[in-house]
Amino acid sequence: MPTTPPAMTDTYAVIGHPIEHSRSPDIHALFAAQTGQDMHYGRRSAPVDGFAASIQAFFAAGGAGLNVTLPFKQEAFERADTLSERAQRASAVNTLMARGDEIHGDNTDGAGLVADLVGRLGTDLAGARVLILGAGGAVRGVVPNLFAAGVARITIANRTRAKSQSVAESCLRMGSIAACGLDEAPFDADLVINAISAGLAGEMPALDDRVLTRARAVYDMIYADTATPFLRWARDRGVAGEDGFGMLVEQAAESFALWRGIRPDTRAVITALRGC
Repeated sequence: MPTTPPAMTDTYAVIGHPIEHSRSPDIHALFAAQTGQDMHYGRRSAPVDGFAASIQAFFAAGGAGLNVTLPFKQEAFERADTLSERAQRASAVNTLMARGDEIHGDNTDGAGLVADLVGRLGTDLAGARVLILGAGGAVRGVVPNLFAAGVARITIANRTRAKSQSVAESCLRMGSIAACGLDEAPFDADLVINAISAGLAGEMPALDDRVLTRARAVYDMIYADTATPFLRWARDRGVAGEDGFGMLVEQAAESFALWRGIRPDTRAVITALRGC
């Protein structure tokens, strides 16, 4: 049965479609216990055509903040009353918070990805050539942080080339960035990042093995209890990688800090939930 938050407890949630798989409630429960915060965090499933009504109802009922996941990050950008600088750069929002009568939008995806890659995994991004597979809202959120971390070039490859081109064009001022179709992906990337959500359904698009020719590692922004199709594909071709659970925890910590004014220990939470 769903739990009812105690009276006067600040209410937060993750909103998406689908949402049942999300580990965000587990993560934020550990953050709250670790930092002594009085809050309740749950899941909210929104109809694909009902995101605006869902967030309005949540905040009208006194909700304090929302994490936004697939497929609503770009719509959240459009619906927020005010936006942080990094949300404006990304043209996507994954964190919403009540500010008086307004809803403020931010984006913590990029900070979460770089924190996991550099802080936990020790990835050297300085001068790296990065290939990103996919062109959704999460990709828009991570490109600025990757450039800020010293990446030399980013190529965005997507099944629909026009979509990857749209993301690349919005980021032209940030650094060297190019767009292509999946079948045109370059073979010289040092790091290959998968952001194609089909991995949630256990699927993966056909890729040319040569995209891993120079890859030192791969990273899947999708996470699962077992190795994702993308990670299995790379592993079978001799390239090791990690899934996006660490990114999930790190971006959640960034959201938590925005909401509560205190930053939790992410390593302890990753260890508690993943044992590593």
